[in-house]
Amino acid sequence: MTIHDALKNLVLDHIAVAVDDLDKSVLFYQNLGLVFEDEREVVEEQKVITAFSPIDHNTHLELLTPYGIKKEDGAIFQYLQKKGPGIHHLCFTVLNLEQKCFELKALGVQFLYSQAKIGAKKRLVNFIHPKSAGGVLIELSQKIE
Repeated sequence: MTIHDALKNLVLDHIAVAVDDLDKSVLFYQNLGLVFEDEREVVEEQKVITAFSPIDHNTHLELLTPYGIKKEDGAIFQYLQKKGPGIHHLCFTVLNLEQKCFELKALGVQFLYSQAKIGAKKRLVNFIHPKSAGGVLIELSQKIE
């Protein structure tokens, strides 16, 4: 199986942007015409607060900002310190995350986590290491029924 075969049946779920000021960033994108969900989700394990806006019937824009007393331990805080605000990752929805990770690992793809974790929107997630994806952080996500 090739990487092309392993990546079939993917749907672009969201583009994530790391931001310093969530409210200011939401306002900017609202001025462009996007409508954000009222609810802001805190993902404790990742030490982030998220804001989502649909772009079309499949894809969303996700804004991420650091959260918590020890937010400096979180990946988004560290990302902002190192690179500043900007596109953080692409997320693709898959039907079976465990199977997709197994297939990709067999092709030599590296993941950030040895096992999937619960991410935003209470989905199973894992991230493909940028070294395996041409410098792009890619999240794979599975909806939990």
